[in-house]
Amino acid sequence: MMLNLERRRQFLTLMDESGWDTLLLYGNTARKDFFRSLVNFNFFGPHAVAALTSNGISIVVSHPWDNELLQDSIDANVSWDADFNAVIHRLISGKTAIAGREFMEARFVDEATVSATAPIENLRRFKTREEIEYIRQAARLADAGYRHFVETAEAGMAEYELVAEVEAFLKTNGAEDNFMLIASGGTEVFGMHPPTERRFQKGDIITTELTPQVNGYYAQICRTMVLGEPSSDQRRAFAVFSEAQAAAQNFIKPGVNIKDIARVQNDVFRREGYGEYTTRRYTRVRGHNLGLYPDENPWVLEDVDCEVNEGMVLIAHPNTYLPLSGYMTFGDTLLVTERGCVSLNQTEKKLFSKV
Repeated sequence: MMLNLERRRQFLTLMDESGWDTLLLYGNTARKDFFRSLVNFNFFGPHAVAALTSNGISIVVSHPWDNELLQDSIDANVSWDADFNAVIHRLISGKTAIAGREFMEARFVDEATVSATAPIENLRRFKTREEIEYIRQAARLADAGYRHFVETAEAGMAEYELVAEVEAFLKTNGAEDNFMLIASGGTEVFGMHPPTERRFQKGDIITTELTPQVNGYYAQICRTMVLGEPSSDQRRAFAVFSEAQAAAQNFIKPGVNIKDIARVQNDVFRREGYGEYTTRRYTRVRGHNLGLYPDENPWVLEDVDCEVNEGMVLIAHPNTYLPLSGYMTFGDTLLVTERGCVSLNQTEKKLFSKV
């Protein structure tokens, strides 16, 4: 699926309703998702843009390798130009909106253009049948990746060594990319981070979130394991996380609000006397959407007002610090269905341990 025909139809309808003559879908190395929502091509160069009008699609990339790969692969006018400042200004025609405008270098932004980022994000929240299948594949790969994570982790191994092993496993098995964080230790650990040189010790909690990408689309799994037999405090802490995640998953259905998905998770912590640990001092979000970007809007927070509807894919994860255990993670990729939601992950919902 190089050209997403369903998205093209949606985007053209949006353009007509908004009075736009041209829609630019811009991507750079860090944020390829707006470009890839129409043209699902993992470009190599630093920039790419697709210009959509009622007459067709023009694609400009910033590296000749991308141009060579695209030329005979898509029904569009394809070219390359290293001077992307000139490219963007050349593509502006009539009333022009840009999806990804906020992620452009300042010199690219023409003040005559308007942002299409929010309305395009709104459309992207609800996945097409093909997109859901790619996310299902990514979720299966996340499950396999976590099995490999547990099988490989051992005392004496460094965080970066474990992450390298899992990254190699995922890419060998078809992942285009993977976003991954990790943490290890005890009650001194307040959050996850990129891997460090710290070596695992018996009794450590090891947390991770694995987010493999398949054909552009991400799925995520969050789990916690103990190197050794879990302590009573670790088990007590995990019981809170497990109940909070279940509360969210059981609550999610079309018509509910994102803020209430955060609230039902936080209420479990509040009831147990840990309400302080649901604040931004200890945790960032209680979940987020998934798709062409691993951390899509809307974020699951009590101050985010957004209605949930069928076709959304999100993760609900009550990841935070508790004084009983340190930082823990727990969450699955969830697909919103007609009457509720289903987990796309099959990994057992438990506190893993490796004695």
